[in-house]
Amino acid sequence: MAAPRTEGAEEMLSGSEPGAAPYGNFPNYSRFHPPEGRVRLLPPALLRRLFPAGPSPLLGLDVGCNSGELSVALYRHLLGLQENEASPDQPVVGKILNLLCCDIDAALIERAERCSPFPGSISYATLDVMDAGARELFLSSYLSRFSRSTFDIGFCMSVTMWIHLNHGDDGLVEFLTYLSSRCNYLLIEPQPWKCYRAAARRLRKLGRNDFDHFRSLAINGDMAERVTQILTEDGAMELVCCFGSTSWDRSLLLFKSNRLTQKQL
Repeated sequence: MAAPRTEGAEEMLSGSEPGAAPYGNFPNYSRFHPPEGRVRLLPPALLRRLFPAGPSPLLGLDVGCNSGELSVALYRHLLGLQENEASPDQPVVGKILNLLCCDIDAALIERAERCSPFPGSISYATLDVMDAGARELFLSSYLSRFSRSTFDIGFCMSVTMWIHLNHGDDGLVEFLTYLSSRCNYLLIEPQPWKCYRAAARRLRKLGRNDFDHFRSLAINGDMAERVTQILTEDGAMELVCCFGSTSWDRSLLLFKSNRLTQKQL
């Protein structure tokens, strides 16, 4: 599980029909890209560094959470909770961070809810984040429960490629623009371009049509750089740091909304 991805590993993710997950909704994803490969790159005191004075609770958004293994690992790591900690104090941790996790796949969300060790502070929801009306209604409703209009931190882990392949260049830009408007900080893990080619190859092996937008994508090449350009070119966000790369060659990039900088002036 901790080994780097081998050739063909993701082709095994969908069991009897390898590669049949055109939205990245692989049912066994964490077996091949384990959560510890990401969380070990993040400082355990990251939340205290970013939010030394609150607010309380912090609100997090995890887009494309799959079956929740990475969401839980991030939650534990950021709050300094040990994996074998039997019964964390739910009211206490809920006062520190509430995490809303969403995915397009209802079956994965059902599994995440069933296995969640933090049902009081991690919420799961089936949501197509590219359905503008549905996402705005749902996320605004969630934020209103806390009298808030933005999330303190957002997580977008290996999701951008699937948005890009299914919704094209315009869809990727719209997606990232929306996240930058809803998150004060954004931790993002863009898939490199070689993953796009591998995803298209898997569909062809199944005898399926290629992704609608794959051959017409003008945003290509160094995807970490291109994502950074999209998020920063209009002044919406600034790149705070890169925490390094996973063993499967994906960078973890932290961005900060310039709304926060303006408030401090």
